[in-house]
Amino acid sequence: MPWIRIDLSEGRTVEQKQKTSEAVTLALVEHCGCTPETVSIVFNDVSADDWAFSGKLLSQGGKP
Repeated sequence: MPWIRIDLSEGRTVEQKQKTSEAVTLALVEHCGCTPETVSIVFNDVSADDWAFSGKLLSQGGKP
């Protein structure tokens, strides 16, 4: 049973998350041989104050 965690910067719409969950589920069904009912996906919205790249917070100009 696949458990998928997707961390994203805040601001994605429900529609974007829905489309992403459909695409990820289809990819797992196609490539891993599981059924859609066994795929579990959690979206974590991460604040720009809680995500850093190269020692700089996204909220302070850090870039991935």
